[in-house]
Amino acid sequence: MKLREDIVAMRRRMHAAHPNRSDLFDLKHDPGGMVDIEFSVQYLVLAHSHAERQLTRNAGNIALLQLCGKMGLVPVDTADSAANAYREYRRLQHQVRLQGAASARVDSGPQSAHRDAVAALWNHVFGGPWALRSEPQIG
Repeated sequence: MKLREDIVAMRRRMHAAHPNRSDLFDLKHDPGGMVDIEFSVQYLVLAHSHAERQLTRNAGNIALLQLCGKMGLVPVDTADSAANAYREYRRLQHQVRLQGAASARVDSGPQSAHRDAVAALWNHVFGGPWALRSEPQIG
């Protein structure tokens, strides 16, 4: 599907434009981060809003993701896990930014379950291997 291919290509370009040369996990831009959730949600909205008018309402990513779960566009547990990851990433992002950091990066270890949840969402939405995760680390 052209839309799917375009979204994945755009995500790859964004990933390349925001290299992370540190050992830390970039909450926004690294694979398994906020951008992967946002791209997944936007794809679901673009692909299904013609048939599911509720997706056109002015709601945030968490609400839209949970709505997609209720509609059966993604498994409910996948939607819930990704929504929880997004909530935690936003909390951490605010915490790090309030400390004056230029970018929102944290130790990657504690985020592995959230990253796995985002990978499950990505795999379900885009129908294949999570290509960004297998790319070599830049740096």
